[in-house]
Amino acid sequence: MKVLIPVKRVIDYNIKVRVKKDNSGVETENVKHSINPFDEIALEEAMLLKEAGLVTEIVAVSIGTEMVKEILRTALARGADRAVYIQVQATQTIPALGIAKILKEVVKRENPQLVIMGKQAIDDDNNQTGQMLAGLLNWPQATFASKIILQNDSAQVTREIDGGLETLCVQLPAVITTDLRLNEPRYISLPAIMQSKRKPIEEISLESLNIPLSFGIKTLKVTPPLARKGGQILPDVETLIDKLRNEAKVI
Repeated sequence: MKVLIPVKRVIDYNIKVRVKKDNSGVETENVKHSINPFDEIALEEAMLLKEAGLVTEIVAVSIGTEMVKEILRTALARGADRAVYIQVQATQTIPALGIAKILKEVVKRENPQLVIMGKQAIDDDNNQTGQMLAGLLNWPQATFASKIILQNDSAQVTREIDGGLETLCVQLPAVITTDLRLNEPRYISLPAIMQSKRKPIEEISLESLNIPLSFGIKTLKVTPPLARKGGQILPDVETLIDKLRNEAKVI
């Protein structure tokens, strides 16, 4: 079974995000980037399925400028067998639907039996691409997976919902998006990093895919969250109630 793993280059989750002075976006120059954490979980799950003998090939794919090759090498070091790089001009910001359309073309080329991807990216938190890809492919989908069991031509997926856990069975091929509790990605060993340099990365230009993309979404302004006011230490409950009633006016 072949598994396709889309990965996205995002600002590292340990870095404090700073807004540009003109409020046009966030600062990305000279800032550490890494693989989206949810995509790392998808990669780890594919590796676990491969180690169990259920997956034969793992293909990582990423869309962006030349800089995404760096995270594709990381994906290869994490266990992907090969990678596909969709080259995009630096000035192009592709919305979620456009990303899903591009991934659809990659799926048609690679013909995987399963697509595992992070439920969302930590930079925009859209949580849209996986669902849109499944819709474009007309494949079944299972989102927010906290457990995956492959059974012949189907996948049993446990997902977290408000009331507890829900277990679904989807026929393959399918799209599965991963939640935080699915697994814990392993550390990359030095031999794996060295071996990743010998693994192939196929480069495909966006223009060669001949996909009509719509750029109907425009970011008007990005602002940092408001700073919180300092807290107060109050002597007793009566003072707290008085402030809530007369100052905050919440009771």
